[in-house]
Amino acid sequence: MLASASGQVKPINTQDPTKLLVIGIVAGEASGDSLGADFMAQVNDLIEDVVWVGVGGPKMKSQGLQSLFPLERLAVMGLVEVMSQLPDLLKARTELVSAFIEAQVDWFIGIDAPDFNLRVAKKLKPKGIFCVQYVSPSIWAWRESRIESIKKATHLVLCLFPFELEVYQRHNHPAVCVGHPLLHNLPKDLVEIETHEQRRELIWNNSELHNFFANRKEDISQMICLMPGSRRSEINAILPLMLNAVSRLLLVDEKLCFVIPTIDKNHQYIVKDLIERQDESLRKAVAVAYDETQQQQDFSQSIMAMSDLIVLASGTATLEAMLLNRPMVVVYQMKKLTYAIAKRLVKVPYVSLPNILAGEKIVPELLQEQANGDSICRTVTRLMTPQAYQEQLDRLEETSTWLKQQSSQSAVSAVVNAWHDHLNQNLVNKS
Repeated sequence: MLASASGQVKPINTQDPTKLLVIGIVAGEASGDSLGADFMAQVNDLIEDVVWVGVGGPKMKSQGLQSLFPLERLAVMGLVEVMSQLPDLLKARTELVSAFIEAQVDWFIGIDAPDFNLRVAKKLKPKGIFCVQYVSPSIWAWRESRIESIKKATHLVLCLFPFELEVYQRHNHPAVCVGHPLLHNLPKDLVEIETHEQRRELIWNNSELHNFFANRKEDISQMICLMPGSRRSEINAILPLMLNAVSRLLLVDEKLCFVIPTIDKNHQYIVKDLIERQDESLRKAVAVAYDETQQQQDFSQSIMAMSDLIVLASGTATLEAMLLNRPMVVVYQMKKLTYAIAKRLVKVPYVSLPNILAGEKIVPELLQEQANGDSICRTVTRLMTPQAYQEQLDRLEETSTWLKQQSSQSAVSAVVNAWHDHLNQNLVNKS
């Protein structure tokens, strides 16, 4: 039942007003659990007595999900791992499809994990179940031909970014930009509170940072956040390049200091091990911080917000930095063969989200051979000049504002509107 603006309740299912709305929903990993829980909370606020069934983690369960099996069963990454688990993944898909049909679900919401969820949706759509893919596959970047299988599997795709819509419009398939969760979940005080005030508070409350800065008797000119990624392979490939740049930057300005936020104790140990192999001047200039009292994303965001500049690997962190309005330099390096294949397949000219969103290079990208200590040092030095620094700040703010304007529709309202259109079209077709 759907609560109207007047406070009265009207049926959400116009085919059978007495039937409760039953929604099948599947998240394939922890990030999907957060996205799914947020979607469920919005639906629960809008619609009375929803029945939720599917797969999710603790956050989705707290919103009323009847989970059919643990989320970890689907959270398989890597080609070798997927192949070894393929029989069980196929079995899980069959179990879910059967359970959804038996439960007479009205909607199926697949949260990310398109390789799994689109195959489930393809089985459900012919049964009359309204199917939604929440988080578009990256067909805007490569393998646009996948649009045909997406059209067969879904009634609607919810995109996180406005640039993803073009391919759906070109192929005449319903899609709506609902915005990335960071647009709604990023703490406002990280943007609104002055940088140095945030720095004082975070340093005071974190013992590792407090000890690091207390031992630095000399003044600090600039604070730079280093984010080499969270996977061991990324750290081993990218952090040495960043540390080489740090050594060069300290020759330019010995009062620079650097902070690396880590997501857990194991991540911190891996990073510290690489730091300990460096010379004393570098070790004294770099803090490796972890805060078990904060969630990993919250702590990293706090470190970014209190920094003057960020040097980071390509990924979602570039979007966080942009929304925090922190100037950045993007560094990434992968195996040569992998890069050669990706370069042939991927259509977009940039790797970082700020540049993809802006449609031009507003933040420096140092990739492959360009990702070396000398280039990073030179690029950071140029960016720290007042004019270059302000120019990037202005472009980041402009792009953030545009992104927010283009991402104003909620995921729930998009699904409800499309669902009503779908029901009305069915009535027209039957008449």
